[in-house]
Amino acid sequence: VAQIVANVTQDLSEAIARTNAEVHQGHLPKVNGYPMGLHLLFLNLISNALKFSKEDESPVIRIAGKKLDDKWEFSLSDNGIGIDPMHHEKVFAIFQRLNPRKQFSGQGIGLAHCKKIVELHGGEIWFKSKPGEGTTFYFTLSKEKNELA
Repeated sequence: VAQIVANVTQDLSEAIARTNAEVHQGHLPKVNGYPMGLHLLFLNLISNALKFSKEDESPVIRIAGKKLDDKWEFSLSDNGIGIDPMHHEKVFAIFQRLNPRKQFSGQGIGLAHCKKIVELHGGEIWFKSKPGEGTTFYFTLSKEKNELA
């Protein structure tokens, strides 16, 4: 996963530089999974953290992973605008935009896609968020997939 995150941060290097973002990653394990799907998962989560940052504060993104009994658990936290509790039920629904199109670009499919990728890997995805303070997305991946990422 560390190499996938490195590739994603390279793909997003212009946005990271433009926003003066910091991306920190702890020790990330090697997992059995589909590399392209995992790349898209981290790409969506990191790009959302960059997109939904505060205007007056540089984004700080922290990525961590830990071993559980039969799966890996990952977290990706940011110091962005957070998610209003009234929108929590809609976060992973396809085509559900939570912010005005004029304010933030996008089609409302990124997090729905993340959910499908995590489920394909035998896992679950959820989040904790405080408006104005940021969001942490958590997800698990089964240890039983076939390809090494």
